[in-house]
Amino acid sequence: MNVFVTGAAGFIGGSIATALVKAGHQVTGLVRSTGQEQQMLALGITPVIGTLNDSALLAAQARQADAVINAASSDHRGGVEALLDALRGSGKVFLHTSGSSIVGDASGGKASDIIYDEGQLPEPTVDKAARVAIDNLILAAAQDNVRSAVICNTLIYGHSLGVNRDSVQLPRLLKQARKSGVVRHVGTGQNIWSNVHIEDVVALYLLALAKTPAGTFYFVESGEAAFADMSNAIAQALDLGQAHDWPLADAEAEWGYEMANYGLGSNSRVRGKNARELLGWAPKRNSVVQWIKDEML
Repeated sequence: MNVFVTGAAGFIGGSIATALVKAGHQVTGLVRSTGQEQQMLALGITPVIGTLNDSALLAAQARQADAVINAASSDHRGGVEALLDALRGSGKVFLHTSGSSIVGDASGGKASDIIYDEGQLPEPTVDKAARVAIDNLILAAAQDNVRSAVICNTLIYGHSLGVNRDSVQLPRLLKQARKSGVVRHVGTGQNIWSNVHIEDVVALYLLALAKTPAGTFYFVESGEAAFADMSNAIAQALDLGQAHDWPLADAEAEWGYEMANYGLGSNSRVRGKNARELLGWAPKRNSVVQWIKDEML
């Protein structure tokens, strides 16, 4: 299969693209710069230079491909619209990467006992309404003969299979700890995130590419952990004692509003049945804390 992957030099997109090549697919990858071309070629990926702002380029690649995977951005509506316009009526697969901060509560590190499933999603916060609208646009494309699916990842851990080694959330904690000598979490760190290993994420994308029903939403999770437990595991791995509480204002100054409030300071507890029941997905890794202790560094 000829698959067009956006974000092919990123953590998620690069892992997917690399796995597709290993599985025997022909992969064209969207990258932003000429400096990334050789990296793609070394992985067996045909590079195309551009961004999600290049609507004509996206449309042309989507028409040429047998399937499209958007892993460049969960929030770029223009890029999604360009891809969908090109795919309408084709019956081709379109997998869009979203993230479970869409159910994030921006709790400032406080715990929550609320767990969401794929058939019961809350009204989005003002901060996440635009992302949810994009997800809904993609699901609705099933009515236009696009085999579309939203793959809503939780906190991803593990090292990339592609060129960009690190994920988004936990490496922020590690970088701050190495800079300051103190591991910190937002507030008391009692907030909980569902999580999943990158190798299991990639396995789900490959299954969805082959088998997804049109218009399906997938939560991707194989466990959950409180940030206090994850930050203390980082502290143990670095031999830095115990992790410290951090006021939200200080966390925002270090990580920015979005990351402090949602990526690191919210609860995002979800359960995903669709991948298991519709695709036969069986994740192999389920302990982010153990991975931090044994493999993160």
